[in-house]
Amino acid sequence: MEIISKKPETLVFKAKIKESLANAIRRYINKIPILAVDEIEISKNGSALFDETIAHRVGLVPLKMKKEFEKSPPVLELSAKQEGIIYSGQIKGKAEVVYDRIPITSLNKGQEIELKAITKIGKGTEHAKFSPGLIFYRNCSEIIVDKESAEEMKKTFPKIEIKEEGNKVKIIDENEKEIKDFVEGFMEKKKGSFETVFKEDLIIKIESFGQIPVEEIFTKSLEALKTELKELDKAI
Repeated sequence: MEIISKKPETLVFKAKIKESLANAIRRYINKIPILAVDEIEISKNGSALFDETIAHRVGLVPLKMKKEFEKSPPVLELSAKQEGIIYSGQIKGKAEVVYDRIPITSLNKGQEIELKAITKIGKGTEHAKFSPGLIFYRNCSEIIVDKESAEEMKKTFPKIEIKEEGNKVKIIDENEKEIKDFVEGFMEKKKGSFETVFKEDLIIKIESFGQIPVEEIFTKSLEALKTELKELDKAI
């Protein structure tokens, strides 16, 4: 496994793993237990939005997940009277919102909103609000083109790796941003010949919605897959 890039909410790495297993791990991202608002009790709503609209917006606000919430999901509250936009950061309680500038509604002078948000632990297979993020993957590849074309491409993508082989060169497509489609489009426009050779290694990209750290998404998805495989083995 080789880390290509790591940011607070994205992780890209290269790994020698079969596509079938990578796809299974990708699907099991929605089996990770995640905290989200499940029920809302609105006692006051002077805004122009219907209760159902506000409930929908609050329900989709990502909440930071903690191990303790699995046993005791917290109750959150929102109470505001000030004129202007009411943001997700004004939701208070033991669970912290991931993004505090999500607009919930807006109030005019003299209006107020008051609600209680009851959370629960769920999985993305039940509802999208419980999904912790996304996983994408693609094959590493080598694109074989003539030297002249490779030099022109180098001006557009200065970081691409090029290996010379006689009068041809190999462009190694193993970076965070895939360039295969660009290279093939470039060569077709020039009416030049090219060959794409796919390798066994995969480039895997993980994006987190912020409930759990991005590096935990892959491992927790793998753990969920292992758990179900053990259950299947017992059943068989």
